[in-house]
Amino acid sequence: MSTATTENIIAQLGFREEILQLREILDSWIGGVHDQIKPLLEWQFITSSKYFRPLTVFSVYRATTDEPIPNRLIYSAAVVEMIHNMTLVIDDIVDESEMRRGRPTLHCQFGLLQALMAAGYIVADGFRMTAGDRIDIRLISDLIKRLGAAECLQWNLRRQPLGVEDWLMIAGEDTGSMFETCACVATRDDRLRKFGGLLGVLYHGCDDVGDVKGLESLGGGGEEDLRDGILTLPASIAIQDPNIAELFCKPTRTADELKEIAQAVKAAVPAAEERLDQIAAEAKWEAHLHCANPSILYALVDHTRELSRR
Repeated sequence: MSTATTENIIAQLGFREEILQLREILDSWIGGVHDQIKPLLEWQFITSSKYFRPLTVFSVYRATTDEPIPNRLIYSAAVVEMIHNMTLVIDDIVDESEMRRGRPTLHCQFGLLQALMAAGYIVADGFRMTAGDRIDIRLISDLIKRLGAAECLQWNLRRQPLGVEDWLMIAGEDTGSMFETCACVATRDDRLRKFGGLLGVLYHGCDDVGDVKGLESLGGGGEEDLRDGILTLPASIAIQDPNIAELFCKPTRTADELKEIAQAVKAAVPAAEERLDQIAAEAKWEAHLHCANPSILYALVDHTRELSRR
């Protein structure tokens, strides 16, 4: 997604000032870290982030109250963005990704040890920034545990003949858990947890489809997923064909076999898009049920849904 598109979404949702404050919080934090870590965090954070998770925090808050967004919530959103970036560092290492957002990944630029230490540093400072807020500490702790388990689950289920329901479970524990946390951070309770989970699954699926279409990645990696036999939404549809499932499950594949899988996955994109439309409708219904002013959440869902159509 281009910087211009990101800024347009921020403006349309009405959160320019809040995102500016969030960026200032992150810049100030990075400016005060240890000299050995500062170049790593500058490389990781001073880029064209989409800020979809902070935008979710702010949108959910705005949908449930007429009160101005408090400063403490902007700090909470900054911590969520920090944890998100920690997961990106780890994902890039696991996937052996060389590029993210048009530049070398952190471990490729600075080394594996440095990237791992930076990930730990981010988590430590995230908890320091939430010190004294028991709700945020619980939510962030639960999120990190769920993300760790989800990453192991996704890896352990690779190259297996699974289906869309399995993909929904994996996506719900991976990206879904992050957006659930955003919703709960905003409301300080669970009333929009399901909405957040559906929004995260929608984002995850749009990422999957966007990779197949060759769009700028939203966070994943199409070639790496295909190589490793990761269950994406289009793949979960494509492998309903027994021949494609057999190829998908093989521990090693020839170039021709990978090409055949890729063609089948590409052919599954229209069906994947239909499923994403269903998930978007479910998310809007959840917003309708639990918000007095759900229109901003409808807009957030629409912006998310458009990510795979660009």
